Amino acid sequence: MKKKKILIAGSGGQLGSEFVKRLGQGDYECLAPGEASFNITDHSGTKNIITELKPDIIINCAAYNAVDDAEDNAEAAFTVNRDAVINLAEISREKGISFVHYSSDYVFDGAKMDFYIEDDMPNPLGVYGKSKLEGEMAALEILKDCLVFRLSWVFGRGRQNFLFKLSQWAEKNRVLKVSADEVSVPTYTGHIVEATLAALHKGLTGLYHMTSSGYASRYELARYYLEKTGRDNLVIPVPMSSFPVKAKRPGFSAMSNMKLGGVPGISLPRWKEGVDALL
Repeated sequence: MKKKKILIAGSGGQLGSEFVKRLGQGDYECLAPGEASFNITDHSGTKNIITELKPDIIINCAAYNAVDDAEDNAEAAFTVNRDAVINLAEISREKGISFVHYSSDYVFDGAKMDFYIEDDMPNPLGVYGKSKLEGEMAALEILKDCLVFRLSWVFGRGRQNFLFKLSQWAEKNRVLKVSADEVSVPTYTGHIVEATLAALHKGLTGLYHMTSSGYASRYELARYYLEKTGRDNLVIPVPMSSFPVKAKRPGFSAMSNMKLGGVPGISLPRWKEGVDALL
């Protein structure tokens, strides 16, 4: 039986590289050109690559996710998180390719103070969240049978995540101050990959919240990670307002994974299991 070809956009990032690692184990043929040859902001170049490679599925792991920088670079954020997504969705529709895209919990403002479900009204607080919302809406409008997954607090084998930065801080500082009133769901890239492939196998379409189970504050996540790595840093809980940042962040952006987790064969482990798996 011929293997289906999956094209990974953003293969060099922490989520994209996790897909490349997993897909190399044999279920699919993995196509993972580097950003130099597959830059999704180059619309004509993107179409040429897709036409040449003829993938069955495109998984878009590319994103502009510098939340604070986006406040000063709105055009760059929207170019990657909205315009490039529109182009990918239109190409996928034209060529009959299955399309998977990832959005963010930052499409919400945190005012609900309860788990967000897929039907809740988004209200992003900053440029990053607005760009991700417009990207997901465009994908779902252009391609009725695409898959859009909202993720939160993604961590994996990379440098662009909270746990890597925490490790660096912990090496240089005995005492760490971490926000205790910023709450969401830490989610491991390995679990995202497995759940995505399971969803594709099931033929799912539409919008889903793909998070680990449970929830945590930055403080709780930091405490757990440092304890598991054998560090003895003193971690002090402080409010988000202790840190001067450009972009306003939702206080409680935890999303319910019940819609996706209720599908037989799709596993969404607890966030602590994700930390354990990473370590």
